[in-house]
Parts: sequence; C-alpha cells; structure tokens
Amino acid sequence: MRTASESGGSSPVLISLLCLFLIMGLVQVIRPQLLWRLNSRLQRGWVKNPEGTEPTGKGYAMQRVTGALFLAVATWMLVQQI
Repeated sequence: MRTASESGGSSPVLISLLCLFLIMGLVQVIRPQLLWRLNSRLQRGWVKNPEGTEPTGKGYAMQRVTGALFLAVATWMLVQQI
C-alpha cells in the first residue's frame, strides 16, 4: 500500500479539513460554553427549556478532556499528511 508521501504528496482538501478540525478542537478546549450556546439554539422547538440542558462544571471539564484528545489525534493526522 502506498502512502501519501510515496504517491507524490498529500491532498490539500484533507489538510484543510484537518486544520478545520484543529480549530474546532481548540474551541472545545478553550471555550466549550460557546459550543453549548451554538447547539442550544438547535434545541429550540423540541426541548422545552434549552437553557436547562447546560452542562455542569464537571461536564465542561469532560468536554475539555475530550477536546484535548481530539486535538492530539487531529495533530498527529496532520503531521502524517505533511
């Protein structure tokens, strides 16, 4: 099986997508409340009290840990493509 470097380079679309993933991961680590605010707007209409679904401090901490793992994987994938 040939790798991207053996076949003459990596896909610019894939690299752009991975950079977008890195930005999303950074937002999840730095400001998970921003993601909740954006998603709470999507809940209107089928959730009676969207503000009542906001995570606790521990929930936000778990989102940050998940975001850090996501960042690590996305960074590793980006390095493999470059």
